[in-house]
Amino acid sequence: MVTTTTLEAELRRLAGAVPDPELPVVTLEELGVLRRVEILGPGRVEVELTPTYTGCPAIESMSSDIERVLHDHGIPDVSVRTVLSPAWSTDDISDEGRRKLAEFGIAPPRPTGPVALALSIRCPHCGSTDTELLSRFSSTACKALRRCATCHEPFDHFKEL
Repeated sequence: MVTTTTLEAELRRLAGAVPDPELPVVTLEELGVLRRVEILGPGRVEVELTPTYTGCPAIESMSSDIERVLHDHGIPDVSVRTVLSPAWSTDDISDEGRRKLAEFGIAPPRPTGPVALALSIRCPHCGSTDTELLSRFSSTACKALRRCATCHEPFDHFKEL
C-alpha cells in the first residue's frame, strides 16, 4: 500500500530531479529552490518553488518542466506556485550542488553568515585564490564573471545571497 507520505516523497524526488534550466549541471533540489510538494487530492499536486532572485526568468521553465515530469508520472492536475518567503539563499544549495558547480567550472558561493572565513574566491580550475572580478554579472544575474591570475582562465562565480 502506498501512503500519501510515500507518494509525496516520490513526487518530490521526481520534481527535485528536474535540472535547472540555466545551470543544468544541478537539479532543482540541489539548488534548493524546490520548497514543497503536497498532494491536494486524487491526481492533484501542488509544488512550491522559490526563485534564486525575484523576477528570475527561469522560474517559468522550471514550472513547466516540473509539470511535464509529474504529468508523465500520472498526475493530471499539477499546480506550481512561486513562493518568495522565506527568500532563497545560496545557503540553500546542497553540498552535492556545490560540488557539481565546482566540477562544472563555476565557483560555488561561499557560505553566508556573520563571519566570512574566506574573503577570496577560489578558481574552480586550479584552486588558486588569486582571482579578480571582471564583471558583476555573467551569463545570468546570479553569477559574476571572474578570472584567475594564476591559470588565467575566466570562470563564473555563483554570487552569495
